[in-house]
Amino acid sequence: MADTTEHHQLEHAPHVHVTPLWIYIAVFLALAVGTIVTYLASLVDLGMWNTPVALIIATIKAVLVILFFMHVIHSTRLTWVTVVGSFLWLGILFVLTFADYLTRGWSLFK
Repeated sequence: MADTTEHHQLEHAPHVHVTPLWIYIAVFLALAVGTIVTYLASLVDLGMWNTPVALIIATIKAVLVILFFMHVIHSTRLTWVTVVGSFLWLGILFVLTFADYLTRGWSLFK
């Protein structure tokens, strides 16, 4: 009887993943480099590409934070579905915002 109880307890025990310290250091350094790249990209005049480049860099940094510091990389499928759905919804909002922004008659406001 005790063996069966112990088996059920182990079966429902949460899986704990310990991430090595070097991964956190590597992600931190990648975020620091991303911050420097963001700053350097702001100094270059890319015309209409300034905003998309800044958003791409910010998205990469956000993905690193979500995957490693929020431990999504070792999470369940439901967590992955939630995160991917959130990014898809954010993408839809960006597309709608930029579609509105690009179709305005800016000559009226000058």
